Amino acid sequence: MTIQWADSIDDIDWAELSEMYRLAPLGNKSPEWLRTAFSNSMFKCLARDAGRLVAAGRAVADGVDCSYLCDVAVHPAHQGTGLGKEVIQRLVDQSHGHRKILLYAVPGKEAFYRRFGFRRMRTAMAIFEHPQQAADNGYIDEP
Repeated sequence: MTIQWADSIDDIDWAELSEMYRLAPLGNKSPEWLRTAFSNSMFKCLARDAGRLVAAGRAVADGVDCSYLCDVAVHPAHQGTGLGKEVIQRLVDQSHGHRKILLYAVPGKEAFYRRFGFRRMRTAMAIFEHPQQAADNGYIDEP
């Protein structure tokens, strides 16, 4: 496995990226949604194996205060190979210099992110489009 890394979205096949997120499984994110989200993100990290997308992630950042890592996904055929760790580390490195680096993690994965220096916040709050679903999935205590 020879991985090619990129931080540019110039040659992304958005349908391929959408399918990878679906398979990861990180939900259904349309190609148009992903194009908008990645285009509006300061930092991107993409990995290809033999020309096929196998991992991706992005960070929304303001350049000084806050960088928010999100949408980190690894194709199921490449999960467990260290690609997720590499995407996170690359995004953390790109975010260097921000006063805080945040991420939104799947419940139960906190130990994985702790290795990078992330710590649980006591004051994080969110407004969810579907609060009952967020509660059911363990992201919030109550809808």
